[in-house]
Amino acid sequence: MLELWDAYDNQFNKLDNIVLVRGDEIPDGIYHLVCEIAVRHTDGQYLLMQRDKRKHFGGMWELTAGGSALKGELPLECAVRELREETGICSENLIEIGRVVHNKHHSIYVEYLCDIECDKDSILQEGETIAYKWVDKEEIKNSHELVTRRMQVFIKEIQ
Repeated sequence: MLELWDAYDNQFNKLDNIVLVRGDEIPDGIYHLVCEIAVRHTDGQYLLMQRDKRKHFGGMWELTAGGSALKGELPLECAVRELREETGICSENLIEIGRVVHNKHHSIYVEYLCDIECDKDSILQEGETIAYKWVDKEEIKNSHELVTRRMQVFIKEIQ
């Protein structure tokens, strides 16, 4: 099944007459929306997840659940869906903490923080993650094992 995405310019304006297809080359000046969600437990620890070995960057650790927004999906809708798919956590208690335009990947990343009280032992999702751990803010700020460092910038600023 084809995965379709909305197209945006680098100012986050939706381009109505363009539909992007996952896997097809995205033209210069065109972007697709990606949502990433960091999960912070009410005890102050953050969720790190190890990616399934079959995925891109398989075996590496990430601070965020996330993925591309589907055609017609708003950023928050995408974030709620991706959080549920990748962690099993069902929450709409997400706060947008930043946006990053990544020209090389033709992506606009919308970054969220999810504060939640949940069972810390029920995170693994088949096909998504193979391990997880809960860590404090200092470990995230100093980690060198994460897939991307994008979210570390925002985490440093969070109280």
